[in-house]
Amino acid sequence: MKGLKRLGLVITLSLILVACSSASSSSSGEELGHIVPVDGAGEYIDITPQELQEMLEAKDFFFVNVHIPYAGEIPDTDAFIAFDEVDTRLDEFPSEKDAKIVLYCRSGSMSAIAARELVQDGFTNIFNLDGGYRAWAEAGFEFIQ
Repeated sequence: MKGLKRLGLVITLSLILVACSSASSSSSGEELGHIVPVDGAGEYIDITPQELQEMLEAKDFFFVNVHIPYAGEIPDTDAFIAFDEVDTRLDEFPSEKDAKIVLYCRSGSMSAIAARELVQDGFTNIFNLDGGYRAWAEAGFEFIQ
């Protein structure tokens, strides 16, 4: 009987350790933003203004304002490419299809269109500022007009 109790205790402790280690590994590996599927082509990721601010602290991406007409910009923007010209101006984007690219516009709708276009063109590391620069400014971050 003592042997069964010990075995039960060992199994219980083992299960607790496994559960704790799984929980800690999943919380430390949280994904950025939320995934938006693009019909049969792949996906892009919508990010919040706070997530973009964190990304800008160690900027390692090509940052594009796709809003037309021009109405201002987020600091550190690399390019201004109209959302409806993305397909005809692909040479202005990084040549590597896995390059990290972050897009934004005023509300997030034009940049979502541009994100879908880039995914359909084979790009695999695309981010979109959900809510656009309106959400960015409402969150209290700098916006240049």
